[in-house]
Amino acid sequence: MTEKPAKKTAENRPGHMPLASHGATPLTGRFATPGDKAISHRALILGALAVGRTSIEGLLEAEDVLATAAALRLLGAHIEQRDAAWHVHGLGVGGLLAPGKALDMGNSGTGARLLMGLLAPYNFTARFTGGPTLLRRPMQPLLDALAPLGTVASETADGRLPLALKGPKMPLPLRHVITAPSEQIKSALLLAAAQIAGTSTIIEPVATGDHTEKLLADFGAAITVVNDDAGGATITINGLAELQPRHLVIPGDPSSAAYPVVAALIVPGSDLLIENVLINPARTGLIDTLLEMGGDIQFLNQHEAGGEHVADLRVRSSRLKGMRIGAEHAATMLDDIPALAIAAAYAQGETVIEGLGELREQECDRLAAIAAGLAASKVTVAEGDTNLTIGGIGKVEGGGMVLSQGDHRVAMSFLVLGLNSQKRVTLDDTSAIAASFPGFVEAMTAAGARFEPAKGR
Repeated sequence: MTEKPAKKTAENRPGHMPLASHGATPLTGRFATPGDKAISHRALILGALAVGRTSIEGLLEAEDVLATAAALRLLGAHIEQRDAAWHVHGLGVGGLLAPGKALDMGNSGTGARLLMGLLAPYNFTARFTGGPTLLRRPMQPLLDALAPLGTVASETADGRLPLALKGPKMPLPLRHVITAPSEQIKSALLLAAAQIAGTSTIIEPVATGDHTEKLLADFGAAITVVNDDAGGATITINGLAELQPRHLVIPGDPSSAAYPVVAALIVPGSDLLIENVLINPARTGLIDTLLEMGGDIQFLNQHEAGGEHVADLRVRSSRLKGMRIGAEHAATMLDDIPALAIAAAYAQGETVIEGLGELREQECDRLAAIAAGLAASKVTVAEGDTNLTIGGIGKVEGGGMVLSQGDHRVAMSFLVLGLNSQKRVTLDDTSAIAASFPGFVEAMTAAGARFEPAKGR
């Protein structure tokens, strides 16, 4: 009898062990940034809607993106990896097939929301499930946005996964005004609209990330974006345009680059070149803030790749100063708030970050997790309902145990915190890092970071 492979659990998956960071040498050399996660999800999805083979270089091979690839295979797309690239053999717009089993999106909120939008026009039932952190995340705002199409959600408790989604027999084009800025809801609606006959219009009073719009245009969708003087945008898309297969090169993820950037700023003597970083204006909120705080960051080798602006970042250790960050500015970098909190802990003076209520509904209550991790590391911190105040004194004592709460961004950020702390910082569990940056420890170690196994709680 063939022995069944062990089920992958948090206890036996690679990387599940407490890890401590302390005593880094100056970070130097070149740091290769992994592919952008947001663009990787979308490249796979649009490849599945194109007719023919799309090839993708630099795809982020992390758990979140691989969950999207697995779901698309269940929908009939043929996806394979060979010759240093990923190849997607698409089925055409409207050509996806009913899945034979539930789509398990792991802990990827992005993948789940994008695929819910993708399948919203289809008159079949698709069931969505996922891991423990994804099951906690609210989906009701997206479900409400999809409801006017005639898409019905069932088998759900409080608008959360697991749930079943079924589209109407004759979906009508939509007109939707985004009331609370959400790049994921906008993208989900665009993926639905691309597969509905007629002209759909999406209006966002506050412009958000535009990767989906750029990729749709690159694949040949009939899409128009008109920006207004108030900072918003009106997007129109004529559905059922045939999408053409593409050859894509994914730029480096600025949110993954955030960790070596902050590490190089806080570790004395560092001079690190972080290569191939996406510098789309909608994604540079953290870099802009670190520059305001006094960070020595230079943009080198600027060029364009696949319609996106890309650059190498030269980062040298710097004396940072605290600052006040308003809600509007914080909204441009919510994924990067954990990394920013680490920079603020090493800054001289108080940093106040406002408008962080959305962090409470991410992989964990990320706002509480950041505050608890800083407090455990002897950093002065005050947690408000929607804000965070960090009292920086130019150095961090450390010495505590930080709980990752199953959150990859919290985990990586606090490993960075310990690189220059007076006492080592210990993270209870590193397994979540595989969701977005599986080679994080190795890449940081090669640059000069020091990590060591540690005892758990």
